[in-house]
Amino acid sequence: MRFLPVNFNTILVELSGLPETLALFDSLSIAPVLGIEEIIPAARTLMIRFRPTKISIHQLVAEIGHRDLHECSHPQGKQIEIPVHYNGDDLAGVAEILGCTVQNVIRQHTENEYTVAFSGFAPGFAYMVSDKAQWNIPRRQTPRTRIPAGAVALAGEFSGIYPQASPGGWQIIGITTERMWDLSRPAPALLQPGYRVNFRDAGRTTVTVSLSETSRTNPVSQSETSRYLEIRSVGVQTLFQDLGRLGKSGLGISESGAMDKSALRSANRIVGNASDQACLEIVQGGFKAIARGQMVIAVTGALCPIEIKTPQGELIHVSAYKPIDLNDGDEIILGRPDAGTRSYLAVRDGFTIPSVLSSRSFDTLSHIGPEPLKAEDKLAVGTTSHCAAVSFSETPAFVMPNKNEVVVLDVLLGPRTDWFTQESIDLLRNQIWQVTPQSNRIGLRLNGECSLSRIKCQELPSEGTCAGAIQIPASGQPVLFLSDHPLTGGYPVIASVAHYHLDLAGQIPVNAEIRFNPIRQCHEISGSEDLR
Repeated sequence: MRFLPVNFNTILVELSGLPETLALFDSLSIAPVLGIEEIIPAARTLMIRFRPTKISIHQLVAEIGHRDLHECSHPQGKQIEIPVHYNGDDLAGVAEILGCTVQNVIRQHTENEYTVAFSGFAPGFAYMVSDKAQWNIPRRQTPRTRIPAGAVALAGEFSGIYPQASPGGWQIIGITTERMWDLSRPAPALLQPGYRVNFRDAGRTTVTVSLSETSRTNPVSQSETSRYLEIRSVGVQTLFQDLGRLGKSGLGISESGAMDKSALRSANRIVGNASDQACLEIVQGGFKAIARGQMVIAVTGALCPIEIKTPQGELIHVSAYKPIDLNDGDEIILGRPDAGTRSYLAVRDGFTIPSVLSSRSFDTLSHIGPEPLKAEDKLAVGTTSHCAAVSFSETPAFVMPNKNEVVVLDVLLGPRTDWFTQESIDLLRNQIWQVTPQSNRIGLRLNGECSLSRIKCQELPSEGTCAGAIQIPASGQPVLFLSDHPLTGGYPVIASVAHYHLDLAGQIPVNAEIRFNPIRQCHEISGSEDLR
């Protein structure tokens, strides 16, 4: 085993191959280690997130190092047939890579039986391997920003099917109309670890996968509650967010949650809520809503102009990070912030919305959670039988970044720093990186004058990723993963943003510039050392 640092509370355990990886995963699942909070299995690695207050890094490494890697109790599941229309954009390119005909690619893909080894990247995304197929298909030089739902694709030794439209770098060979992920099913994921999968050629007819709409329940109607917010405008984007979905990696779901969790907690404390209550995450202002009934709200995060327009037409300017009393008919208006990107609006007693898989956050990658808000939505406000304390001393956790300054983010080098030239490591530290308009809650796509080059140019088997990971695709231009990042990825991670700067990263606007400040060098971890 090799133990590689990822962040202060995360390590990557590298093994010789998939059998050893699954054996260690089974061992840690059957006999857990106190302090381990989450394990993300991948092709040849386990990413392990732990609580440093319960177990030190050297204790964790020593405990894992004693585990038996020769026994694997991974169950074999049922058999599933997937019809595929082999008309993918990369089908001819895959045939060229393999030195065969397109028809031969289809024949090999349909004649081999595949087994689901593990799930990751997105809910319902299964990594499938075949004992007979000896393929090793390189990923695309630059990932696509959008791959359609149902796309059947290849990367390395794996076959996979994209459950939702999402970014990705796999080679697309076809499409299926089967739903990989459906929350209305008792088991949302169609393909689960251990299942055996056969692909059937359904012809090359052009098809479009239309995912059935989930029933949208309006959070409130006037007859059900006397207090609600009536949405007039949502600006660029307004989402429900809380602290996210912890411990759902087994379903292929990342944590998600608010991009600036410190601002969300502050907003809740100001109105007397529990700090993990769902708030509205508002991007770049432009939000308007009318209070139906009396309520107390607070706005934190990106500092934007805040106005209250009374039913009589009077305009009142109010401050962020303070309780705001709204009377029936008052309209709350948020302007565009001068710095930062996301503002958070909390209401006393919280919004009455159903949770989805233990959270009220909307995940933009997996499309799980309460839907993005739109004009005319009516958001119910809860009721409580007691009054909680209200905080009057909340302030921003940091100075909000603006597009005219260079934001410095502390990073920890690793786990794949050794894949890059020393010149590239120096460039990561010294070069200024600009945030491009393609950035979103999944990650910041960065652009620098010089791209980063590798020493190792081979394909990296898919492995776990975490929020803050700085992944380097073949283009050499970094992608900084944020709240809605994929659980696994196939491009090397050169460094990760320190956990205490993740909220700051979530507030960086488009066109702002970033400089990375390495605070720890990358080297293998042994059980005898302490990296505090």
